[in-house]
Amino acid sequence: MISTYRPKGVCSQLIKLDVEDNIIKSVEFLGGCAGNAKGVSALVQGRPVDEVIVLLKGICCGMKATSCPDQLACALEAIKQK
Repeated sequence: MISTYRPKGVCSQLIKLDVEDNIIKSVEFLGGCAGNAKGVSALVQGRPVDEVIVLLKGICCGMKATSCPDQLACALEAIKQK
């Protein structure tokens, strides 16, 4: 199932996710730090949603209270609630 999520408090403007049977098939960040976003996307591909939420939830970016990885965790939590 392909979903989109509008992150808050980060440079990235949109996160596109493909999740099937609780496994992340792909993640694409639009905007933000391209290298970091591609790295995070590659690392979470093929992993269970719950595992990625635990790994990424609460990560901050500099002085911000959140980060693109944290916002990905928020996006995955939103998908789980559907």
